[in-house]
Amino acid sequence: MSCSSNSCENIQGGTCASPTDTSCIYSVTYGDNSFSKGDIAYDILTLGSTTGQAVALPDTIIGCGNNNAGTFSGKAIGLGGGEISLINQLGSPINGKFSYCLLPMTQIGKSSKMNFGSNAIVSGPGTVSTPLIEKSPTTFYFLTLKAISVGTQRIEFKGSSFGTDEGNIVIDSGTTLTLLPSDFYSQLESAMDSQFNGIRAQGPQGFNLCYVAIQEFEAPEVTVHFANADVKLKTLNTFVKVDDSTACFAFSPAQNIAIYGNLAQMNFLIGYDTKSQTVSFKPTDCSKN
Repeated sequence: MSCSSNSCENIQGGTCASPTDTSCIYSVTYGDNSFSKGDIAYDILTLGSTTGQAVALPDTIIGCGNNNAGTFSGKAIGLGGGEISLINQLGSPINGKFSYCLLPMTQIGKSSKMNFGSNAIVSGPGTVSTPLIEKSPTTFYFLTLKAISVGTQRIEFKGSSFGTDEGNIVIDSGTTLTLLPSDFYSQLESAMDSQFNGIRAQGPQGFNLCYVAIQEFEAPEVTVHFANADVKLKTLNTFVKVDDSTACFAFSPAQNIAIYGNLAQMNFLIGYDTKSQTVSFKPTDCSKN
């Protein structure tokens, strides 16, 4: 099954009027050009619960991907705000609440975890919360980005990719890099390079700022300033190893869009409450969560 991540319910093709209709197809594309295409089907989805008894959800709409590329090479689920995302299909039992904790890329062979309902509430020391902004398309989860700091240098996010100052960036677990408008990205890259004493290296296409990384290194601290929530990132969130000797900045310029990608979300317990309209971040060792 490969109907994936926050915007997966943007389905194009036939309509499924009944569980016996087998003529439905879907096609979805993400901000990093990952895509999934295939057939829509109905099936029984079974989830574990805190009571110890499995919960069966009959006639759940799923996507069976037969042409996938990019991030979607394995099994994935749709978490977005659209009508047929898993979140909306689960309905009242979860009361609009879900959370996930994404493992670092070094945790090969292990699985990240998700929770739904009351078990998905994120709270406690270190937790910060920012408003979810209701905008179109409803499949996206919009947040408000105020600025990004590199060390003590704060860069205000004055431009808006979506027409308003509020809800100017999408948080998406299906997009790898954090994509930012080109002019803002240029300021961010300049701030990082001016404060990093590493040796520049040539990276693969799609990466603008890379360094020699034969050994582990600590990059200048990056803080993402959302409305009412400062999220402090570690090097594992801001740089990604592209080969044995090169690490590249996990932010990239884009035209007419801003997306907070999944590398920036690793080792954070992130909780969505679509009823209270908040997203909460808590620094967490996701391998122990």
